[in-house]
Amino acid sequence: MARLADYFVLVAFGPHPRGSGDGQGQILQRFPEKDWEDNPFPQGIELFCQPSGWRLCPERSPPTFFVAVLTDINSERHYCACLTFWEPVEPTQEGLCARDATEQDEEAAEGSPGALPSPAPGPPGQLFAPKTLVLVSRLDHVEVFRNSLGLIYTIHVEGLNVGLESVVGNLLTCVIPLAGGSQRTISLGAGDRQVIQTPLTDSLPISRCSVALLFRQLGITNVLSLFCAALTEHKVLFLSRSYQRLSDACRGLLALLFPLRYSFTYVPILPAQLLEVLSTPTPFIIGVNAAFQAEAQELLDVIVADLDGGTVTVPECVHIPPLPEPLQSQTHSILSMVLDPELELADLAFPPPTTSISSLKMQDKELRAVFLRLFAQLLQGYRWCLHMVRIHPEPVIRFHKAAFLGQRGLVEDDFLMKVLEGMAFAGFVSERGVPYRPTDLFDELVAHEVARMRADENHPQRVLRHVKELAEQLYKNENPYPAVAMHKVQRPGEASHLRRAPRPFPRLDEAMVQWIVDQAAAKMQGAPPAVKAEKRTTVPSGPPMTAIVERSGGLHGNSARRLEVVRNCISYVFEGKMLEAKKLLPAVLRALKGRAARRCLAQELHLHAQQNRAVLDHQQFDFVVRMMNCCLQDCTSLDEHGIAAALLPLVTAFCRKLSPGVTQFAYSCVQEHVVWSTPQFWEAMFYGDVQTHIRALYLEPAEDREPFLVCGGSLGRGMGGPGSRSPVALRQAGEAPVQEDERSALDVASEQRRLWPTLSREKQQELVQKEESTVFSQAIHYANRMSYLLLPLDSSKSRLLRERAGLGELESASNSLVTNSMAGSVAESYDTESGFEDAETCDVAGTVVRFINRFVDKVCTESGVTSDHLKGLHVMVPDIVQMHIETLEAVHRESKRLPPIQKPKLLRPRLLPGEECVLDGLRVYLLPDGREEGAGGSGGGPALLPAEGAIFLTTYRVIFTGMPTDPLVGEQVVVRSFPVAALTKEKRISVQTPVDQLLQDGLQLRSCTFQLLKMAFDEEVGSDSAELFRKQLHKLRYPPDIRGTFALTMGSAHTPGRPPRATKDKGPSFRTLSRNLVKNAKKTIGRQYVTRKKYNPPSWEHRGQPSPEDQEDEISVSEELEPSTLTPSSALKPSDRMTMSSLVERACCRDYQRLGLGTLSSSLSRAKSEPFRISPVNRMYAICRSYPGLLIVPQSVQDNALQRVSRCYRQNRFPVVCWRSGRSKAVLLRSGGLHGKGVVGLFKAQNAPSPGQSQADSSSLEQEKYLQAVVSSMPRYTDASGRNTLSGFSSAHMGSHVPSPRARVTTLSNPMAASASRRTAPRGKWGSVRASGRSGGLSTDVGSRLAGVGPAQANGAPPDPGFLRPQRAALYIIGDKAQLKGVRPDPLQQWELVPIEVFEARQVKASFKKLLKACVPGCPATEPGPASFLRSLEDSEWLIQIHKLLQVSVLVVELLDSGSSVLVSLEDGWDITTQVVSLVQLLSDPFYRTLEGFRLLVEKEWLSFGHRFSHRGAHTLAGQSSGFTPVFLQFLDCVHQIHLQFPMEFEFSPFYLKFLGYHHVSRRFRTFLLDSDYERIELGLLYEEKGERRVPQACRSVWEYVERLSKRTPVFYNYMYAPEDAEVLRPYSNVSNLKVWDFYTEETLAEGPPYDWELAQGPPEPPEEERPDGGAPQSRRRVVWPCYDSRPRAQPDAISQLLEEMQRLETELGRPPERWKDAWDRVKAAQRLEGRPDGRGTPSSLLASSVPHHRRSLGVYLQEGPVGSTLSLSLDSDQSSGSTASSSRQAARRSTSTLYSQFQTAESENRSYEGTLYKKGAFMKPWKARWFVLDKTKHQLRYYDHRVDTECKGVIELAEVEAVAPGAPTMGAPKAVDEKAFFDVKTTRRVYNFCAQDVPSAQQWVDQIQSCLSDA
Repeated sequence: MARLADYFVLVAFGPHPRGSGDGQGQILQRFPEKDWEDNPFPQGIELFCQPSGWRLCPERSPPTFFVAVLTDINSERHYCACLTFWEPVEPTQEGLCARDATEQDEEAAEGSPGALPSPAPGPPGQLFAPKTLVLVSRLDHVEVFRNSLGLIYTIHVEGLNVGLESVVGNLLTCVIPLAGGSQRTISLGAGDRQVIQTPLTDSLPISRCSVALLFRQLGITNVLSLFCAALTEHKVLFLSRSYQRLSDACRGLLALLFPLRYSFTYVPILPAQLLEVLSTPTPFIIGVNAAFQAEAQELLDVIVADLDGGTVTVPECVHIPPLPEPLQSQTHSILSMVLDPELELADLAFPPPTTSISSLKMQDKELRAVFLRLFAQLLQGYRWCLHMVRIHPEPVIRFHKAAFLGQRGLVEDDFLMKVLEGMAFAGFVSERGVPYRPTDLFDELVAHEVARMRADENHPQRVLRHVKELAEQLYKNENPYPAVAMHKVQRPGEASHLRRAPRPFPRLDEAMVQWIVDQAAAKMQGAPPAVKAEKRTTVPSGPPMTAIVERSGGLHGNSARRLEVVRNCISYVFEGKMLEAKKLLPAVLRALKGRAARRCLAQELHLHAQQNRAVLDHQQFDFVVRMMNCCLQDCTSLDEHGIAAALLPLVTAFCRKLSPGVTQFAYSCVQEHVVWSTPQFWEAMFYGDVQTHIRALYLEPAEDREPFLVCGGSLGRGMGGPGSRSPVALRQAGEAPVQEDERSALDVASEQRRLWPTLSREKQQELVQKEESTVFSQAIHYANRMSYLLLPLDSSKSRLLRERAGLGELESASNSLVTNSMAGSVAESYDTESGFEDAETCDVAGTVVRFINRFVDKVCTESGVTSDHLKGLHVMVPDIVQMHIETLEAVHRESKRLPPIQKPKLLRPRLLPGEECVLDGLRVYLLPDGREEGAGGSGGGPALLPAEGAIFLTTYRVIFTGMPTDPLVGEQVVVRSFPVAALTKEKRISVQTPVDQLLQDGLQLRSCTFQLLKMAFDEEVGSDSAELFRKQLHKLRYPPDIRGTFALTMGSAHTPGRPPRATKDKGPSFRTLSRNLVKNAKKTIGRQYVTRKKYNPPSWEHRGQPSPEDQEDEISVSEELEPSTLTPSSALKPSDRMTMSSLVERACCRDYQRLGLGTLSSSLSRAKSEPFRISPVNRMYAICRSYPGLLIVPQSVQDNALQRVSRCYRQNRFPVVCWRSGRSKAVLLRSGGLHGKGVVGLFKAQNAPSPGQSQADSSSLEQEKYLQAVVSSMPRYTDASGRNTLSGFSSAHMGSHVPSPRARVTTLSNPMAASASRRTAPRGKWGSVRASGRSGGLSTDVGSRLAGVGPAQANGAPPDPGFLRPQRAALYIIGDKAQLKGVRPDPLQQWELVPIEVFEARQVKASFKKLLKACVPGCPATEPGPASFLRSLEDSEWLIQIHKLLQVSVLVVELLDSGSSVLVSLEDGWDITTQVVSLVQLLSDPFYRTLEGFRLLVEKEWLSFGHRFSHRGAHTLAGQSSGFTPVFLQFLDCVHQIHLQFPMEFEFSPFYLKFLGYHHVSRRFRTFLLDSDYERIELGLLYEEKGERRVPQACRSVWEYVERLSKRTPVFYNYMYAPEDAEVLRPYSNVSNLKVWDFYTEETLAEGPPYDWELAQGPPEPPEEERPDGGAPQSRRRVVWPCYDSRPRAQPDAISQLLEEMQRLETELGRPPERWKDAWDRVKAAQRLEGRPDGRGTPSSLLASSVPHHRRSLGVYLQEGPVGSTLSLSLDSDQSSGSTASSSRQAARRSTSTLYSQFQTAESENRSYEGTLYKKGAFMKPWKARWFVLDKTKHQLRYYDHRVDTECKGVIELAEVEAVAPGAPTMGAPKAVDEKAFFDVKTTRRVYNFCAQDVPSAQQWVDQIQSCLSDA
């Protein structure tokens, strides 16, 4: 029984003490005045009566009622029912508050809750103050409170003749039962009557209609997310204008959480003064008036539910885990069936007449029933995971969370994990875990209805029926007597609040009320307590749990077969059949990835251990340990499947004798697993074992209770009933449980709790003592067990297992029952890649003792061990540990003496000539990395990795050779190697060896040639050997000096790093010459060089180390520059002359002569006719060290002016010519970026000792003069009418073309800076390049690359060439946006600045790092499949950088092609500038696409112009910090992309590019060493000594090597090579057109990278027929494995095969075999002749017939549109296939010919006359030879690329021809053709110019066309 109301309080408005406008509540009276003993008066009640604040109000409002909830310190809830009414203010109060009335007016209008729209005004100026009647109760009877307070108010207002004191007194003395379903009628003595019904059970919450209302207000999804938020301990805030609604919503949410109780802050109505509570860090459920919404929005981690608006706002930083599927979707659908029954019938053709909709109260219960079912499904079987730790004096119960999650199959589920860790669930376990207590609806449901729920899952109607049944029970609980409720309570009349009240609410007589209360209390004392005995029973456990979703392990479907393998293997081991076991072992290790197999292993081993077969011989021990390790390595720290728990007794059982008296147990070999260092695991194990023993205490003593041995005890537990609760109840494996007393521990405990009150006191004491000593003995046992598994075998070496890092951090990890904190924090704390800390410093024993002590403390205090015992344990633990360490020392000593297991012999790698071994093989395991192919992953294939072998370190490479550990793969040799110089990252890792599953030190080496060596050192390799390996590797990777690199030391006898002494020669040798040269350079550097060095601080990436030029000794600089070095002196010193002659031999010079850019003689004798000259001004490298000695400059510029110009540019790299177009005579220039003229420039100028400010101005004038000279030395294409710039080409010009889909003009998205172009509306081709951001975000118009290109070219095709106008600038300067700010635009607009945004070297570096990780991941992806690779590829932004390079290059090509010159001036002029300039030349000039030309291009642009190979490749110690930046590799990738798109234009094969990509970082050759020609001369690398002195040696230059190799094999040659003369390539550049280079992804494990040709050619296999064993001849077929064999070598292409065959046959015939190239050239020549006889021959090559006419291999070509369509998609570009007028193609498409051409192939076409004609292309295009076909049937003239082509290039409709007339040759026409051979065909659209091969054929063509026209 309990009081209905504890206190009655009257609260009124009082002025604020500080006189502010708002008042405050004052308690006028409270009854009783003395606090009840069992229930003190709650403080702060006056705040809750007016939650929005106490304010006066200008008019009377109707009375309001709501219930606030206060929670006291004991977490008891007090319900405060508040009824508020308004009374006129007395004059005294009025005076106080008048001054603020106006402001209160405004506030009251918005703030007073429940204010009616039209309250009645009182007399003018009259104010009303609120007064509140409050009932405080611990019972939740809202309606009774409303009626009772209403009655008091009615008596007051209506002036009834009843004493208020007696009513209040009766109210306070009313006593009602708490539960049990009785009903009680009460009367307060005012002629009223109320019936109170008590719920049937106390534990079920009372919700009335609150849940249904909550769903109505917020909807299903929102309520579900609030539900999950509350369960996972998030903060929830409700907003509403109604206080009653807030109370209801909070009540509803709590009702949904049943059977869990919400244990955090719960305030349904929060007063305004307490709003700061919202920023508390703990979770809460709080309601706040909507007026304070603004304050709520500032909270970042609070989920806000707006009840009035129906929204739930979840902040970004909050993640609410959803319910696990399929529960989420099932719950959702059931809820919608309950809330909206019409939904199911909405689509019926004949809906039933009406459906009965449940009342709101009933619907409320149905909704709760849904959630009750949900909890039953979630927590089903929870009782099977309870551990009974103590039964007496009070039950102590623990929940085995890991086992629960594991058996439900929800380990990864975020939601359940958080719920089980939450406070609510901890409360649930302590409250509901008790085995003997009253049960309620939930207990029944979870125990008995689970099967039904599973069966009903797919039958919505049955689910609904079940929900309704549950709802009935819930309803019955709240309303046990639904019919009887008869109330009679007086209410005030309508609008009574508007009548003037006769008087204010009277003061009550305290004495009288107190007397009534005392009277009642006296009566109560006499009466016996009416306690209804609670009915307690044993709580049913229900069926054992099942997984929520039966996840069928897809990988381990055929598990029965796997289990069979495991069983067989184990029985072989114990029967001593070691060979058989060895064969099965790899299969077993693979099977053990599956859970069932691991269980099976544990079970089988248990059986063998029981049969006393625990002492094993060495081999058996080895096998058992290996399998255990494999089992454990996949255990998470939680051990949710109980594998570790099942193996724990076994690791202390299996052992081997090492020597008399020394036994090694298995635990010393299986320590290295996370699970052993997880306190939660040990706690669960301990509690499980304690439960087993406590249960055994109470079972019948008659049962044979053997003393519990380590093994036996755990076994008993493993086999017992539900209470045995071993996480692996071994019965799950399908075997019958051992017959014992079947009662579970919970049943036993329940029985004991029932008997407890009946036992005598002594007996009770005895039982408590027995239990306590049981727990204590287990604690000692576990201290021992833990020391076994935590102390490493070799404690001196103390390589503490990786967990030891964790042991230290566990201080706080597991501190209390409440936060059963996750071991995850520990599991993540040592990511396995972090390597080992220096463990020597930490003290093993101490750490282990602390870990065990913490464990002992926790479990003993929780399970009630006495403090004396606990102290004893603390003393014992260090002794236990110490003893164990001593035992281990002996074991360790003896185990070292064991004979080593036979290891396979090491395979020695093949070495190059000159390559020496530095470190001989260290035994290692090569482990699989993230690439699946080698490990036989999803792609199938054998598991080549892991492989067992050795790692070798030579002067040139790191090499692994070995064999796969899987014996089924056969005797394949696995080789993986890479050049030492390519190493980019080396990190220590700790990994498990594949065979023994031991944790070993490992190394992961990553190279920029895309190899990854992830290896674990064998245990025989000491840590010192591993360390030595690392040190040597480091020394070789970063030699202190470039002379230490392999290319320079190879094959030389002297020690690296000391150049050999030169012998005295008579003539000056090249060595001495180069020394002179350097000396001279130093002398002549002059002051400017030094000052430049000073004020050009190195960029960040160069900061760390001095650049090579700074490392020389200080040079004394003469003040004046020596005039002799700066004027071209005709009297060169003898040594200089030699320099000149050797410079002339350099590649650049040969190329300049080829391009007609002047010869050296012309530059000395100044032939004025040439616009450019070769200047020797830099022959001593005095002006610019990173430029070549000879440079091309305008004829008009003096050498001494160059010195001054060079100062304006970074690194003194002033603009020089590097290429000239043979056709348009435009030149390509390159330079470094300009020195900043902005703030940086000023800043530098102040620090630099400059001779006055004039220097800067003069140099900038020099710069302009120089540019002017460049412009004036170019042939002028521009007309005098003024230079219109590129930026504005108008659409009017486009109009001269036939409108075509690609002639769309788009305005730029961001116009150019006004300084650069004076057009008002700049349009044109720059838009996209400028707009593209640095990060590589492609703006919309970048795709079309040139902003004037319409959508037809979305794939990045080049634009129509027609857009270039005749008026354009003569020179375009392409520079970085940031640099060009200081450059003044040319007033005459002879040059135009094109600012573009480029990426920097550091971005290339970062991007490459990511690319490397994407292509060669260190560990398998979390989600296998191509998606993760593509995602990481995209993240690297590598392809975006390639796209940008190609984009800019094609742009420059366009400009050059149209006759404008271009200066590329980006960054320092040696990275991106070099890439762009090289690509431009490659695209524009077919010569560079030959083997010789490409070599020349690289030598000229990359080597001579000073790309910093050594710096970017980090070749020496100095470059180590700057890291590897693959600028050259990026260029090769671009070439590869172009090669893919134009496979017939390149003489070299893709292999050639990969070869250069590999060797430019390998340092095998000298070619790519050092940063400039100057440095190469200084080291004596550039000019090899000629004559006899030159010793024969290995190839030092990569070009020499390529040449030699090319003579022997066509590996670098591209058979498809069939160039079109003067073809300018314009590749597509969009990312979608780019492919990942296979250089990054492919690998051959048979012989390592194939780029060292001598090594790659393995010994030839003997032909199959003559097998040495004399067996029958076998087939010649062999398996080619991906990733193992090199496919091109295993299956060479047909031509290579034929050439090889020819060589073989010639050798057989005894003839000297001819070179492959000669044979190939002969074949090609013969093919050409064959094609000729009929006069139709084409100059095409052998392959022309097989390769279609478009020269691209990419792209979609939809030549013809759909029938009759006037517009067709054309995705190829005109340029890609030569020049056709777009107009003629358009015309063809519009004509009827489309109808034919769809169905007929070229062969079947009607060809009336055909032959070769030259045709002049459209505007600005060259003449080309085409094959023309005159077709009388279709009445058209068609043309093709070649005679054999089937696809037509264009059509001229004869219907449109107006005339055929003789023509005249125009520019670019074929030479040596008679003028009369030209004729023109004029159509309505344009004039076509043709040229035949000779005059007669021209005449014949004209006649044929005329006759066709006349026929028509």
